[in-house]
This record gives sequence, structure tokens and C-alpha cells, in this order.
Amino acid sequence: MNIIPAIDLQDGKCVRLFQGDFEQSTEYSNDPIKIAREYANLDTTQLHIVDLDGARSGTQVNRAIIAAIAAESELLIQLGGGIRDQETVSNWLDSGVTRCVIGSLVLTEPDTVKSWLARFGNEHIVLAFDVNIDATGMPMISTHGWTRPSNTALFECVDDFLNAGLRHLLCTDISRDGAMSGPNIELYANIVERYPDLQLQASGGVRSIDDLEELRRIGVPAAITGRALLDGKITAEEISTFLQSE
Repeated sequence: MNIIPAIDLQDGKCVRLFQGDFEQSTEYSNDPIKIAREYANLDTTQLHIVDLDGARSGTQVNRAIIAAIAAESELLIQLGGGIRDQETVSNWLDSGVTRCVIGSLVLTEPDTVKSWLARFGNEHIVLAFDVNIDATGMPMISTHGWTRPSNTALFECVDDFLNAGLRHLLCTDISRDGAMSGPNIELYANIVERYPDLQLQASGGVRSIDDLEELRRIGVPAAITGRALLDGKITAEEISTFLQSE
């Protein structure tokens, strides 16, 4: 299983939000490039970057920082937040980003996103689904930086994109994100069972190496971790041992 460290950018700083709430932001560093360098020294191959300002406004305020990280890092970088048009996708892929993460447009402009899967290839597009679990246990999608709930269920949307070539799926349980409460194992096990051929990235709630072990046990191909790394709850030594045990 791939472990993907995460850097969330807000006002040029590395932060973490609690359950997607922009008013509950914890600053970890005013030097995200330094954090990216530290992650490059881990036994990992990928890096997940989110422009939180871009996710909320549609304008990538942190473009210069992201470009600097992409220019110097040897990690495979996937970027999300504020990517709303084809030119932006193309520019980032040309600038060293390997995958662009598309969220809100999956619901608001599905045909556009399907055209990007065809144009750029499904290895370069990740569809991100941020969900809240409703009273019936159904994961329901939220958009625009997690601020707008929808009436669309996760599985309905994924099914729609399968014929368009969907391969990389990132799913975040908003209630778990930044809460250090453990990942939603039931949700991810359900996704793996329904879509065994998709490259699922589990996000939200990872608090220890044991959580990663549990995600690996149920067959999750990749997991994103942010706060646990920043807080030192997962160490470089644990990551190395975890990956060597595969």
C-alpha cells in the first residue's frame, strides 16, 4: 500500500483543518517547501498537495509555492484545489505535477471532467469525493471545499464515471478529516468491494501506523496522511518498516 503524505496550503502556510472547517485551521509551518523536502526523505514516492484557498475560491492563491515544490521534488505530485478548467490542468501537468485532483466539477460539470479523462489519460486525473455519511449510512458528496452538501450519493457518481475511464479515486470522510479519530474502515471496505479495480486513496482520520495496517488489511491501495505525520504520530521509521513488510 502506498502512503501519501499531504500538504494543505492556506495563505502560503502548511495547515490542517478540522472536518473541513476553514475557521478551525491549525498552522504547522510557514515554510511548506521545507515540509515537502522532509517528506521527500521518507520512504514514499508520492505527495498530495491541496490548495485550500483554491478549493474555496477557485483561484489558486498558492500557485508559486506549488510550482516551487513541483520544480524541485522527485516525488510524484498530485494537486487539488481550484483546478476548474482544461488550461489549468494542462499547465500543471506540463509543470511537473503528475496528477490533477478534480472535486466539485465532478458534480457541476461531469461532461467536462469526462473529456479531461479522455484527453489527458486516466493516470493523470484523480476524482476526489468528499463525503458525509447520512442517517441511512450512505456516503453523500459535498463540494466547494466541503462547504456545499449535495443530494448525490458517492456510488451513483462513481458508477457514472466508470465508463469514462475512471481509475484513481480519492475519498475523504469529512467527519474524520483532521479529527485523529481513525479512518472510516467500513466506508473504504465497501468501496474496495464494489470497485476492486479502482486505485482508491483513503483520506481522513489516519492517526497511527496501526490505522494504515488496517487499511492495508482490507485491500486499500493507498492512504493519505497529513496531521498524523505533522504531529509525529507516525514516524519515518514506522513508514519504512511498514513498506518493507509488504
